[in-house]
Order: sequence, then C-alpha cells, then structure tokens
Amino acid sequence: MDSWDDAAAFALTLPATALSTSYRQPAIKVDGKAFVSTGREPGSFHVRSPHDEKAVLMETDPATFWQTAHYANWPGLLIRFGNADPDRVRLVVTRAWWDAAKPATRRELGARP
Repeated sequence: MDSWDDAAAFALTLPATALSTSYRQPAIKVDGKAFVSTGREPGSFHVRSPHDEKAVLMETDPATFWQTAHYANWPGLLIRFGNADPDRVRLVVTRAWWDAAKPATRRELGARP
C-alpha cells in the first residue's frame, strides 16, 4: 500500500465498511466503528490492533509498524506506506476489521484471520 487511497480502497473491500471520519480525519468504519484512519503522521496510516499483536508487529518489522507517543497507550499502531510486505499489511487491516465488526458481520468473513 503506497498511499491512504490504497489503504482505504482495500479496507472498503471488506464487508459492511463505509468511508467516514474519526477525530475529523478520514477513516473507514465497520458497523460504525473506525478500524483504519489516516492517522497523525505523514507517510503512514493508523490501524486498530490489540496491544499484544501491536508489540509483536513493531518488534518483528519496525520499518513498517511503529507508533508515536500519541499511540503508545492506544490499541492501534501506524503502518508506513510503501512497505515491503503488503500481504502482511492486508492481514493486519483485515484483523482490525474483524475485531471492530459485530458478530453477525464477522460471520461474513469467518474465523479471525
């Protein structure tokens, strides 16, 4: 994913998603909950992520997954555009979707990826 447009386009392929805003910034929501947004840092976008997964992602690929102090206590992290592993990024975005979706919506995709 090389831009916000790429990230948003992928996120919008997931069931029950809609283009919206979160904290006055562009975001993609599922069932009314934001799971991907433009974030606050140029060259990156924000995605929801449980703290334990967030720690693993940042440890295993800090060139792609990172945070600022603003996101340190939040269940989410930043993803740099133009990263080397777009399939992994799509998986992280899909997991964020699954975590934010209602159970009935989750069934459209199946078990958590």
